[in-house]
Amino acid sequence: MIPHETLPKLKTTEWWQKVARRIRVPLGFLTAALYLFELWRREPRPAAIAWSLLLVLPGLWLRAYASGYVKKNRELTQTGPYAYTRNPLYLGSILIAAGFAVALLSWPVAAMLTAMFLIIYVPVIASEERFLRSTFPDFDEYCSRVPRLIPRFTPAPTLTEVSSGKFSADLYLRHREYNSFIGAALLYLSLFFLRPLLGMFLKVLH
Repeated sequence: MIPHETLPKLKTTEWWQKVARRIRVPLGFLTAALYLFELWRREPRPAAIAWSLLLVLPGLWLRAYASGYVKKNRELTQTGPYAYTRNPLYLGSILIAAGFAVALLSWPVAAMLTAMFLIIYVPVIASEERFLRSTFPDFDEYCSRVPRLIPRFTPAPTLTEVSSGKFSADLYLRHREYNSFIGAALLYLSLFFLRPLLGMFLKVLH
């Protein structure tokens, strides 16, 4: 039974999760528009793009690695990257987003991405954890060993029954995580070629 004093908090959280789902797409379009504006306003610097790879490549690797372990709604994954952080997929996305903010050297884009994380990711993580807690009896024990987002330096010890988890290429393909690499490649291409194309388009309009 849920304690009476926690009910208002639960209602507020559920309400905010519904709001987050509704504004997720508009915020995505707004972020894309800001990205295009910043790309038009300032010419990307090769050095910044090179530095961004230090965030984007680990983020892509982490998402790919995690996707080969996670079995959504079927079992509580505790091995691989999930022995370091409970949300390696989200952590990978954050690294990728931060990398592209570095590539543009844009504080507005960085601020928008931070807002996206607080508005979208935080409620989604809370919702997913509530589901996992109600579905898997050992979730609280897992939480006591593995942090929510910032990873441990060493893998958390796993229980005997979950210690045999290994990376699965089939899971990676099933989750279509290769789309992250395709999306990142297109974004990098846009850094080099989209600005000249926009300039040509505006000249045609004039």
